Amino acid sequence: MCGRYAASRRPEDLAGIFGVEKWEPEETLEPDYNVAPTKQVYAVLDRALKDEAGPRPVRQLRTLTWGLVPSWSKTPEGGARMINARAETVHEKPSYRRAFSSRRCILPADGYYEWVTGKQERDLEAEGRKKRPRKQPYFVTPADGSVFAMAGLYEFWRDRTLPDDHPRAWWVTCSVITTEAETSPLAVSPAEGPHALAEIHPRMPLMLTPDRWDAWLDPARTDVDELRGLLAPPPAGLMRAYPVATAVSNVRNNGPELLKELAAPEEGTLF
Repeated sequence: MCGRYAASRRPEDLAGIFGVEKWEPEETLEPDYNVAPTKQVYAVLDRALKDEAGPRPVRQLRTLTWGLVPSWSKTPEGGARMINARAETVHEKPSYRRAFSSRRCILPADGYYEWVTGKQERDLEAEGRKKRPRKQPYFVTPADGSVFAMAGLYEFWRDRTLPDDHPRAWWVTCSVITTEAETSPLAVSPAEGPHALAEIHPRMPLMLTPDRWDAWLDPARTDVDELRGLLAPPPAGLMRAYPVATAVSNVRNNGPELLKELAAPEEGTLF
């Protein structure tokens, strides 16, 4: 799964990386080293502009709320629980299938955090059963320092209790698509600890390599079978993982020090 990540790049940098044509300076976010559900996050998406006559999709950098609220929801309360959509079932789940067909986005990150537990506890979680408290946090990031482009979905929700001109009448929310974690060796692994992402957690965010960005964002692509082909995992050996301080486990902690690599885990784990 993906429950926390870091996103510190400036909008100007993201615009250059993704070829963004439009973004609003007033929506600029501060660097966030401990992004948690319900927070505002950057999303890259292709969508026609309302004030332009033509239907041409424009690549935009938008600020969305992490935690998808389906358009048919009566209230937005469930959004905090819908931060992840499984790649294997995203095309058929009622909460995600409409967004999957036409409202796809990229959620740019520096990398994501995951907490290592012992093997027995990981097996229980993979089976969908209750697990024990999290242990040692690791930060997972591209080994070459490039942006971690997470496949995502976005959705619009109308709050019918508010008038049309109210600033909160429309909610725009998003979810991260996850896939099975890689079992192949990491590009760079810690001296002590996991040597593959699957040893950290059975799931991981689906990273899109640059050759898939345009196809993923193109709203004209609606064929489900074709879109499912874009959910294939990226090539192996692109990621590194290293232990970080357990301070990241408290969402109130936020700063670049959370990304500092530790020489060894603070918490004991089973390998």
